[in-house]
Amino acid sequence: MSKAVFITGLEPDLAADFVGQAPPHIKTTLLHHTASVEEKLAHVADADALIIFRPNRIENDLLGAGQNLKLLQLVSAGFEHIDLDLCASLKLPVANNGGTNSIDVAEQTLALILGIYRRLTDLNAEVQEGAWGRMPTGQCTHTIHGKTVGIIGLGHIGRQVAERLKPFGPRMLYSDAIRAGEDVEKTLGVEYAEREALLERADIVTLHVPINDATRNMIDAAALARMKSTAILVNTCRGGVIDEPALTKALSEGSIAFAGLDVLAQEPPERDNPLLSLPNVLLTPHAAGITRDTWTRRGKFVYENIERVLNGKAPLSRIDGR
Repeated sequence: MSKAVFITGLEPDLAADFVGQAPPHIKTTLLHHTASVEEKLAHVADADALIIFRPNRIENDLLGAGQNLKLLQLVSAGFEHIDLDLCASLKLPVANNGGTNSIDVAEQTLALILGIYRRLTDLNAEVQEGAWGRMPTGQCTHTIHGKTVGIIGLGHIGRQVAERLKPFGPRMLYSDAIRAGEDVEKTLGVEYAEREALLERADIVTLHVPINDATRNMIDAAALARMKSTAILVNTCRGGVIDEPALTKALSEGSIAFAGLDVLAQEPPERDNPLLSLPNVLLTPHAAGITRDTWTRRGKFVYENIERVLNGKAPLSRIDGR
C-alpha cells in the first residue's frame, strides 16, 4: 500500500470528490492546511507523494522530512510559491495539474468577454431596477464575430480558449515564447504575431501565461499604449502580469475600453484599489479555474501521475525543469 498526503483548504465534499479518484492501492490522508506543522510532519514522514492545493504554500521543513517522497504534486497550475531549488536539492520532482482546469479557465475567459461585450451585468441591473430598454444596446454592445482576438500564451488554457472562440468567427492571433507548429495553428485557426503587433491589431487581448521574471508586468504602460482605444483586456492567469497602476490610468483615460479581470496583483484587494470602482472593469475573485466539475478531472490526473512515479516513470507536467 502506497501513501499520499493531501494538504488542502478545500471543502470536505470537494476534497472527497478529488480523493475518490485514487486507486485502491494508494491510501490518502487528508490534512487541512491549518493543521500544525508537527501533525503534517508526522504524516509526511512515510508518504510516497505529497499533494497540495489551496493554499499552494508548503512549509519547507516538510519536504526534507519526507524520506520516501517521490513526488510533490500540485493540484493547481501555478507554482510560484514552491521553492523549486530546494526540491531540486532534495531530488524531489514537482508537477502541476497538467492543464486539467484549462476547460474551466477557458470558459470563464469566454464569459468575461461576452459579459463585457454584451454588457450583461449592466443590463441585468437595469431590468431589476425597472428601467427596461434604457441602455442603447445598438450603440454599446458588440459581437465577437468579425473581431480580432489576441491570445498571449498558447499553452493548455490558451488553446482551449482558441477552440471555444473559433465558432464565434473572430480572427485569432497568438503570441508565445515558443511558437506552435503549423498543424496546431491550422487546427485552432490561429496566426502567430509578435506581441507588439498583436497588441496593436487586437480588439480583444486575453492573457494566459505563467507568472515569472519574463512575464511580470508584461502589460505595462507601453503595452497598453499600443492597444486600440476600443480594445478590451481579459486576464485569467495571474494579476502580476499586468502593471495595475498603468491599467488603472489607461481605463480611466479611455486609452482602452474595458478590462475583465479574474486575478489581481493582491488578492483579496484592498478596498481602496481603484480598479474596484471603475465602471469599465468586470471583476471576478480568482474563480476561473474553480468549478464543481473540475475535481474529478484534477483527481484523475493527479493519481495517474503518482502511479507513474511509483512505477518508476517520469511524472507528467513536471515544472521544475530538471
